[in-house]
Amino acid sequence: MDATETPFITRESLFAMMRVYKDTSLLRTGIELGVFPHLIRGDSAASVAAKTGTEPRGMRILLNALAALRLVEKRGDEYFLAPGGAELLDPESPQYVGDMVHVFASDWEWDALKRLPEAVRKGGTVMDEHAETPEYGYWQHFASYAPVVARPTASTLAEALTDWAKGRDTLDVLDVACGHGVYGCTVAQRYPQARIWALDWDSVLPYTQEEAVRAGVADRMSQIAGDMFEVPLGGPYDLVLITNVLHHFSADRATRLLERARSVLKPDGRLGLVGFTVSEDASPEAEAASHLFSVLMLAWTYEGEVHSQETYDRMLTAAGFADARTHSVAGLPFRIVTASPA
Repeated sequence: MDATETPFITRESLFAMMRVYKDTSLLRTGIELGVFPHLIRGDSAASVAAKTGTEPRGMRILLNALAALRLVEKRGDEYFLAPGGAELLDPESPQYVGDMVHVFASDWEWDALKRLPEAVRKGGTVMDEHAETPEYGYWQHFASYAPVVARPTASTLAEALTDWAKGRDTLDVLDVACGHGVYGCTVAQRYPQARIWALDWDSVLPYTQEEAVRAGVADRMSQIAGDMFEVPLGGPYDLVLITNVLHHFSADRATRLLERARSVLKPDGRLGLVGFTVSEDASPEAEAASHLFSVLMLAWTYEGEVHSQETYDRMLTAAGFADARTHSVAGLPFRIVTASPA
Protein backbone atom coordinates (compact mmCIF):
# COMPACT_ATOMS: atom_id res chain seq x y z
CA MET A 1 0.00 0.00 0.00
CA ASP A 2 1.23 3.48 -0.86
CA ALA A 3 2.32 5.46 2.19
CA THR A 4 -0.18 8.21 1.32
CA GLU A 5 -3.13 5.83 0.84
CA THR A 6 -5.70 5.79 3.62
CA PRO A 7 -6.62 2.19 4.49
CA PHE A 8 -10.27 1.29 4.11
CA ILE A 9 -9.94 -1.76 6.36
CA THR A 10 -8.96 -0.77 9.88
CA ARG A 11 -9.28 -2.37 13.30
CA GLU A 12 -12.08 0.07 14.05
CA SER A 13 -14.00 -0.71 10.85
CA LEU A 14 -13.73 -4.45 11.44
CA PHE A 15 -14.80 -4.14 15.07
CA ALA A 16 -17.79 -2.01 13.98
CA MET A 17 -18.87 -4.77 11.58
CA MET A 18 -18.48 -7.38 14.30
CA ARG A 19 -20.82 -5.57 16.68
CA VAL A 20 -23.45 -4.21 14.30
CA TYR A 21 -25.85 -7.02 15.23
CA LYS A 22 -26.00 -5.45 18.70
CA ASP A 23 -27.20 -2.17 17.18
CA THR A 24 -29.93 -4.09 15.35
CA SER A 25 -30.91 -5.89 18.55
CA LEU A 26 -31.26 -2.60 20.40
CA LEU A 27 -33.43 -1.04 17.71
CA ARG A 28 -35.58 -4.16 17.50
CA THR A 29 -35.99 -4.27 21.29
CA GLY A 30 -37.01 -0.61 21.44
CA ILE A 31 -39.64 -1.20 18.77
CA GLU A 32 -40.96 -4.46 20.23
CA LEU A 33 -41.31 -2.94 23.72
CA GLY A 34 -43.01 0.18 22.36
CA VAL A 35 -40.44 2.50 23.88
CA PHE A 36 -40.09 5.21 21.24
CA PRO A 37 -43.57 6.81 21.32
CA HIS A 38 -43.05 7.60 25.04
CA LEU A 39 -39.93 9.62 24.22
CA ILE A 40 -41.49 12.06 21.75
CA ARG A 41 -41.99 14.63 24.53
CA GLY A 42 -39.40 13.16 26.87
CA ASP A 43 -39.71 10.79 29.81
CA SER A 44 -37.65 9.14 32.52
CA ALA A 45 -36.46 5.55 32.45
CA ALA A 46 -38.60 4.68 35.46
CA SER A 47 -41.71 6.17 33.86
CA VAL A 48 -41.14 4.42 30.53
CA ALA A 49 -40.57 1.17 32.41
CA ALA A 50 -43.91 1.55 34.18
CA LYS A 51 -45.73 2.34 30.93
CA THR A 52 -44.21 -0.62 29.08
CA GLY A 53 -44.38 -3.17 31.90
CA THR A 54 -40.61 -3.58 32.12
CA GLU A 55 -38.07 -3.48 34.94
CA PRO A 56 -36.63 0.03 35.60
CA ARG A 57 -32.99 -1.05 35.63
CA GLY A 58 -33.39 -2.90 32.33
CA MET A 59 -35.10 0.12 30.76
CA ARG A 60 -32.37 2.48 31.99
CA ILE A 61 -29.66 0.31 30.42
CA LEU A 62 -31.64 0.04 27.18
CA LEU A 63 -32.27 3.80 26.93
CA ASN A 64 -28.63 4.63 27.63
CA ALA A 65 -27.58 2.21 24.89
CA LEU A 66 -30.09 3.75 22.46
CA ALA A 67 -28.64 7.14 23.38
CA ALA A 68 -25.16 5.78 22.62
CA LEU A 69 -26.47 4.94 19.13
CA ARG A 70 -27.88 8.48 18.88
CA LEU A 71 -31.43 7.23 18.42
CA VAL A 72 -32.25 8.85 21.75
CA GLU A 73 -30.98 11.99 23.49
CA LYS A 74 -30.46 12.06 27.26
CA ARG A 75 -31.07 15.35 29.05
CA GLY A 76 -30.64 15.07 32.77
CA ASP A 77 -32.85 12.21 33.92
CA GLU A 78 -35.08 12.30 30.84
CA TYR A 79 -34.76 10.72 27.42
CA PHE A 80 -36.02 12.16 24.12
CA LEU A 81 -36.28 10.79 20.59
CA ALA A 82 -33.53 12.16 18.38
CA PRO A 83 -34.59 14.45 15.49
CA GLY A 84 -36.49 12.48 12.85
CA GLY A 85 -37.57 9.83 15.32
CA ALA A 86 -41.09 11.14 15.80
CA GLU A 87 -41.79 10.68 12.09
CA LEU A 88 -40.10 7.31 11.62
CA LEU A 89 -40.47 5.54 14.97
CA ASP A 90 -43.94 6.57 16.14
CA PRO A 91 -46.54 4.00 14.99
CA GLU A 92 -49.11 6.79 14.69
CA SER A 93 -47.01 8.61 12.07
CA PRO A 94 -47.74 8.11 8.35
CA GLN A 95 -43.97 7.81 7.81
CA TYR A 96 -43.53 5.04 10.41
CA VAL A 97 -41.05 2.38 9.32
CA GLY A 98 -40.34 0.66 12.62
CA ASP A 99 -42.25 -2.50 11.80
CA MET A 100 -39.80 -3.24 9.00
CA VAL A 101 -37.39 -4.44 11.68
CA HIS A 102 -39.58 -7.55 11.81
CA VAL A 103 -38.70 -8.14 8.14
CA PHE A 104 -35.09 -6.96 7.86
CA ALA A 105 -34.12 -8.48 11.21
CA SER A 106 -36.56 -11.36 11.52
CA ASP A 107 -35.63 -14.50 13.42
CA TRP A 108 -36.05 -16.44 10.14
CA GLU A 109 -33.31 -14.40 8.47
CA TRP A 110 -31.05 -14.40 11.52
CA ASP A 111 -31.32 -18.16 11.89
CA ALA A 112 -30.45 -18.71 8.21
CA LEU A 113 -27.49 -16.33 8.25
CA LYS A 114 -26.04 -18.02 11.33
CA ARG A 115 -25.44 -20.98 9.01
CA LEU A 116 -24.06 -18.95 6.11
CA PRO A 117 -20.66 -20.73 6.14
CA GLU A 118 -22.47 -24.04 5.55
CA ALA A 119 -24.55 -22.48 2.78
CA VAL A 120 -21.42 -21.18 1.07
CA ARG A 121 -19.85 -24.65 1.24
CA LYS A 122 -22.99 -26.27 -0.16
CA GLY A 123 -23.98 -23.53 -2.62
CA GLY A 124 -27.50 -23.21 -1.23
CA THR A 125 -29.65 -23.37 1.88
CA VAL A 126 -28.99 -25.91 4.61
CA MET A 127 -32.10 -24.95 6.59
CA ASP A 128 -34.87 -27.50 7.19
CA GLU A 129 -37.41 -24.71 6.62
CA HIS A 130 -36.63 -21.86 4.26
CA ALA A 131 -38.04 -19.50 1.65
CA GLU A 132 -39.02 -22.33 -0.70
CA THR A 133 -40.81 -24.39 1.96
CA PRO A 134 -44.59 -24.54 1.35
CA GLU A 135 -46.54 -22.38 3.81
CA TYR A 136 -43.29 -20.97 5.27
CA GLY A 137 -44.23 -18.91 8.33
CA TYR A 138 -42.08 -15.95 7.33
CA TRP A 139 -44.40 -15.05 4.47
CA GLN A 140 -47.23 -14.27 6.87
CA HIS A 141 -44.82 -12.06 8.79
CA PHE A 142 -43.69 -10.36 5.58
CA ALA A 143 -47.25 -9.78 4.39
CA SER A 144 -48.11 -8.19 7.72
CA TYR A 145 -45.17 -5.76 8.00
CA ALA A 146 -43.78 -5.03 4.52
CA PRO A 147 -46.51 -2.96 2.83
CA VAL A 148 -44.87 0.31 3.90
CA VAL A 149 -41.83 -0.25 1.67
CA ALA A 150 -43.83 -1.67 -1.23
CA ARG A 151 -46.10 1.33 -1.78
CA PRO A 152 -43.64 3.63 -3.62
CA THR A 153 -42.65 0.83 -6.02
CA ALA A 154 -46.27 -0.19 -6.54
CA SER A 155 -47.19 3.38 -7.42
CA THR A 156 -44.34 3.58 -9.94
CA LEU A 157 -45.44 0.28 -11.50
CA ALA A 158 -49.05 1.45 -11.81
CA GLU A 159 -47.85 4.69 -13.38
CA ALA A 160 -45.64 2.83 -15.87
CA LEU A 161 -48.72 1.02 -17.19
CA THR A 162 -50.78 4.18 -17.79
CA ASP A 163 -50.49 4.55 -21.56
CA TRP A 164 -51.34 0.88 -22.10
CA ALA A 165 -54.02 0.47 -19.42
CA LYS A 166 -56.03 3.67 -19.47
CA GLY A 167 -58.05 2.89 -22.62
CA ARG A 168 -58.76 -0.77 -21.92
CA ASP A 169 -62.31 -1.94 -21.31
CA THR A 170 -61.04 -4.76 -19.07
CA LEU A 171 -58.00 -5.08 -16.85
CA ASP A 172 -57.97 -8.60 -15.42
CA VAL A 173 -54.85 -8.93 -13.26
CA LEU A 174 -53.11 -12.04 -11.93
CA ASP A 175 -50.91 -11.11 -8.95
CA VAL A 176 -48.48 -14.04 -8.56
CA ALA A 177 -47.07 -14.63 -5.05
CA CYS A 178 -49.02 -11.55 -4.07
CA GLY A 179 -48.06 -11.55 -0.37
CA HIS A 180 -49.36 -8.35 1.21
CA GLY A 181 -51.20 -7.55 -2.03
CA VAL A 182 -49.99 -3.96 -2.34
CA TYR A 183 -49.03 -4.26 -6.02
CA GLY A 184 -52.32 -5.65 -7.21
CA CYS A 185 -54.36 -3.39 -4.94
CA THR A 186 -52.49 -0.30 -6.14
CA VAL A 187 -53.27 -1.20 -9.75
CA ALA A 188 -56.93 -1.71 -8.81
CA GLN A 189 -57.05 1.66 -7.04
CA ARG A 190 -55.64 3.44 -10.09
CA TYR A 191 -57.76 1.67 -12.72
CA PRO A 192 -61.46 1.24 -11.85
CA GLN A 193 -61.91 -1.44 -14.52
CA ALA A 194 -59.28 -3.67 -12.86
CA ARG A 195 -60.13 -6.98 -11.22
CA ILE A 196 -57.45 -8.84 -9.28
CA TRP A 197 -56.81 -12.57 -8.89
CA ALA A 198 -54.41 -12.85 -5.92
CA LEU A 199 -52.29 -16.01 -5.85
CA ASP A 200 -50.35 -17.16 -2.79
CA TRP A 201 -50.31 -19.76 -0.05
CA ASP A 202 -53.57 -20.20 1.81
CA SER A 203 -51.88 -18.98 5.01
CA VAL A 204 -50.88 -15.67 3.37
CA LEU A 205 -54.09 -14.73 1.57
CA PRO A 206 -55.89 -13.38 4.69
CA TYR A 207 -53.23 -10.64 4.83
CA THR A 208 -53.82 -9.91 1.15
CA GLN A 209 -57.52 -9.58 1.89
CA GLU A 210 -56.79 -7.10 4.68
CA GLU A 211 -54.85 -4.91 2.24
CA ALA A 212 -57.68 -5.11 -0.27
CA VAL A 213 -60.11 -3.91 2.40
CA ARG A 214 -57.79 -1.03 3.36
CA ALA A 215 -57.42 -0.08 -0.30
CA GLY A 216 -61.17 -0.22 -0.91
CA VAL A 217 -60.89 -2.85 -3.67
CA ALA A 218 -61.97 -6.03 -1.84
CA ASP A 219 -65.07 -6.32 -4.02
CA ARG A 220 -62.79 -6.60 -7.07
CA MET A 221 -60.44 -9.26 -5.70
CA SER A 222 -60.60 -13.04 -6.02
CA GLN A 223 -58.10 -15.49 -4.55
CA ILE A 224 -56.14 -18.49 -5.85
CA ALA A 225 -54.49 -20.58 -3.13
CA GLY A 226 -51.55 -22.86 -3.87
CA ASP A 227 -48.11 -23.29 -5.39
CA MET A 228 -47.50 -20.76 -8.18
CA PHE A 229 -45.67 -23.44 -10.21
CA GLU A 230 -48.49 -25.98 -9.93
CA VAL A 231 -51.90 -24.43 -9.23
CA PRO A 232 -54.22 -23.77 -12.22
CA LEU A 233 -53.90 -20.07 -13.00
CA GLY A 234 -57.17 -19.44 -14.79
CA GLY A 235 -57.19 -16.53 -17.21
CA PRO A 236 -56.58 -15.25 -19.74
CA TYR A 237 -55.40 -12.02 -18.12
CA ASP A 238 -54.61 -8.54 -19.34
CA LEU A 239 -51.80 -8.17 -16.83
CA VAL A 240 -49.67 -10.61 -14.84
CA LEU A 241 -47.65 -9.24 -11.90
CA ILE A 242 -44.61 -11.12 -10.56
CA THR A 243 -43.09 -9.01 -7.82
CA ASN A 244 -40.03 -9.76 -5.68
CA VAL A 245 -40.17 -13.45 -6.52
CA LEU A 246 -37.74 -14.42 -9.29
CA HIS A 247 -34.62 -13.93 -7.15
CA HIS A 248 -35.69 -16.98 -5.12
CA PHE A 249 -34.89 -19.27 -8.05
CA SER A 250 -32.23 -20.12 -10.59
CA ALA A 251 -32.56 -18.45 -13.98
CA ASP A 252 -33.92 -21.71 -15.43
CA ARG A 253 -36.65 -22.07 -12.83
CA ALA A 254 -37.50 -18.37 -12.97
CA THR A 255 -37.90 -18.75 -16.73
CA ARG A 256 -40.40 -21.57 -16.15
CA LEU A 257 -42.48 -19.24 -13.99
CA LEU A 258 -42.32 -16.57 -16.69
CA GLU A 259 -43.48 -19.17 -19.22
CA ARG A 260 -46.49 -19.92 -17.02
CA ALA A 261 -47.26 -16.20 -16.94
CA ARG A 262 -46.95 -15.98 -20.71
CA SER A 263 -49.36 -18.90 -21.16
CA VAL A 264 -52.22 -17.05 -19.44
CA LEU A 265 -51.69 -13.59 -20.95
CA LYS A 266 -53.91 -12.16 -23.65
CA PRO A 267 -52.08 -11.43 -26.95
CA ASP A 268 -52.06 -7.69 -26.16
CA GLY A 269 -51.40 -8.18 -22.44
CA ARG A 270 -48.56 -7.03 -20.26
CA LEU A 271 -46.18 -8.53 -17.73
CA GLY A 272 -45.11 -6.45 -14.74
CA LEU A 273 -41.99 -7.51 -12.80
CA VAL A 274 -40.48 -6.01 -9.67
CA GLY A 275 -37.27 -7.14 -8.04
CA PHE A 276 -33.68 -6.57 -7.08
CA THR A 277 -31.34 -6.60 -10.04
CA VAL A 278 -27.65 -6.02 -10.65
CA SER A 279 -25.75 -4.89 -13.73
CA GLU A 280 -23.06 -7.13 -15.14
CA ASP A 281 -20.79 -4.15 -15.80
CA ALA A 282 -21.26 -2.45 -12.39
CA SER A 283 -19.01 -3.00 -9.38
CA PRO A 284 -20.56 -4.75 -6.35
CA GLU A 285 -20.04 -1.72 -4.12
CA ALA A 286 -22.11 0.38 -6.54
CA GLU A 287 -25.05 -2.00 -6.03
CA ALA A 288 -24.38 -3.08 -2.48
CA ALA A 289 -27.99 -3.66 -1.40
CA SER A 290 -28.61 -6.12 -4.23
CA HIS A 291 -25.42 -8.10 -3.61
CA LEU A 292 -26.11 -8.28 0.11
CA PHE A 293 -29.63 -9.52 -0.65
CA SER A 294 -28.08 -12.28 -2.77
CA VAL A 295 -26.38 -13.52 0.40
CA LEU A 296 -29.78 -14.02 2.01
CA MET A 297 -30.93 -15.93 -1.07
CA LEU A 298 -27.84 -18.16 -0.79
CA ALA A 299 -28.69 -18.93 2.84
CA TRP A 300 -32.41 -19.20 2.27
CA THR A 301 -33.05 -20.89 -1.09
CA TYR A 302 -31.73 -23.78 -3.16
CA GLU A 303 -30.43 -21.78 -6.12
CA GLY A 304 -31.72 -18.23 -5.74
CA GLU A 305 -29.75 -15.03 -6.20
CA VAL A 306 -30.26 -11.50 -7.47
CA HIS A 307 -30.19 -11.77 -11.25
CA SER A 308 -28.56 -9.25 -13.54
CA GLN A 309 -30.58 -7.05 -15.85
CA GLU A 310 -28.98 -8.94 -18.72
CA THR A 311 -30.19 -12.25 -17.25
CA TYR A 312 -33.69 -10.84 -16.98
CA ASP A 313 -33.55 -9.93 -20.67
CA ARG A 314 -32.49 -13.49 -21.56
CA MET A 315 -35.19 -15.04 -19.35
CA LEU A 316 -37.90 -12.85 -20.83
CA THR A 317 -36.87 -13.68 -24.38
CA ALA A 318 -36.76 -17.41 -23.62
CA ALA A 319 -40.22 -17.24 -22.03
CA GLY A 320 -41.77 -15.55 -25.06
CA PHE A 321 -41.72 -11.86 -24.15
CA ALA A 322 -40.51 -8.81 -26.05
CA ASP A 323 -40.34 -5.02 -25.75
CA ALA A 324 -38.98 -5.14 -22.18
CA ARG A 325 -38.77 -1.73 -20.56
CA THR A 326 -37.01 -0.98 -17.29
CA HIS A 327 -38.06 1.64 -14.73
CA SER A 328 -36.10 2.62 -11.62
CA VAL A 329 -37.51 3.63 -8.25
CA ALA A 330 -35.72 6.59 -6.70
CA GLY A 331 -33.91 5.69 -3.50
CA LEU A 332 -34.68 1.97 -3.71
CA PRO A 333 -32.60 -0.94 -5.09
CA PHE A 334 -35.57 -2.28 -7.07
CA ARG A 335 -36.21 -2.16 -10.76
CA ILE A 336 -39.54 -2.48 -12.51
CA VAL A 337 -39.70 -4.28 -15.85
CA THR A 338 -42.72 -4.34 -18.16
CA ALA A 339 -42.89 -6.59 -21.21
CA SER A 340 -45.33 -7.76 -23.88
CA PRO A 341 -45.96 -11.21 -25.36
CA ALA A 342 -43.72 -11.69 -28.40
